Amino acid sequence: MIDSRTSDDGLSIRRRRQCPECSGRFSTLETASLSVIKRSGVVEAFSREKVVAGVRKACQGRPVTDADLATLAQKVEEAIRATGASQIEANEIGLSVLPPLKDLDEVAYLRFASVYQAFDSLNDFEAAVAVLRADRERAAQPVTEEPSSGT
Repeated sequence: MIDSRTSDDGLSIRRRRQCPECSGRFSTLETASLSVIKRSGVVEAFSREKVVAGVRKACQGRPVTDADLATLAQKVEEAIRATGASQIEANEIGLSVLPPLKDLDEVAYLRFASVYQAFDSLNDFEAAVAVLRADRERAAQPVTEEPSSGT
């Protein structure tokens, strides 16, 4: 190996190599595989497209673009890869969708959360809406600095 660099997105490594027999140079792009353990026990490769497809249903009729969904799927993949796990349960992927979806569209967030957090009643929806309202109020409050003690 002659040189090794991490890609801009941090998800792969580009390595420059040299053949020991012919001295020819070539590059390789290495990525860590990420597998999903489905509820049935079947293991398959992680797919951003499946994340987008699942979230698209929750976003139906909402002002969310395909570019927004692609960005969300990228954030989800980055969050999962940041855990260092090579395998993750499908339900964990659904739960990792919630924070970026909440920032993207609150109605789509509630739709998606109702499935992945297994809402059973109107009380579950009311509690989720109360949390959203509290988060919004907290974000709207101006940040005040505490006076320095002067010591």
